[in-house]
Amino acid sequence: MMGIARLGLVAGATLLVLAIGTAVFVGSGVYNIGADDHHTRIVLAIIEQLRNRSIAVRAHGIEVPNLDDPKNIAVGAQHYAALCIGCHLAPGVTKSDVRPGLYPHPPNLAQEDIHDVRRAFWTIKHGIKMSAMPAWGKSLDDAAIWNVVAFLQRMPGMTPEAYRQLSQARSNQPGSE
Repeated sequence: MMGIARLGLVAGATLLVLAIGTAVFVGSGVYNIGADDHHTRIVLAIIEQLRNRSIAVRAHGIEVPNLDDPKNIAVGAQHYAALCIGCHLAPGVTKSDVRPGLYPHPPNLAQEDIHDVRRAFWTIKHGIKMSAMPAWGKSLDDAAIWNVVAFLQRMPGMTPEAYRQLSQARSNQPGSE
């Protein structure tokens, strides 16, 4: 019985020391949070694991609609051109004024295959904290977000000309001019 009490005391003391150490570390301001100073490898690994697991858990049960409608893909391309190109680039667009100052660096979606459309949908809808990725679900409905996801699936294989034509096409959707 005395061993369990002692183990509990050691565990409690260890947690107290860790909590005090964390408070001192955070309070000191020694960790540079500036976007122009990259994370250490261990901090980056922890953040990436946290991000990946968080998205995977939340995206798992999302129901995927049909993503093959050419009209929806075109509408998604138009949304992408208006909202995403500055950070994530596009076929024929290799740099932007905003992109160099972002950290973590956003993926170039013109060169990345979308392997999990549920994760893409969740990320676009909810954004990513402290990454400059906004929660587009605050201004776009689910159908519009799925249109962007449908477009993202096709973008890596597009030529700059095909992208330009698709992203500038006028939609026959209600509310389009």
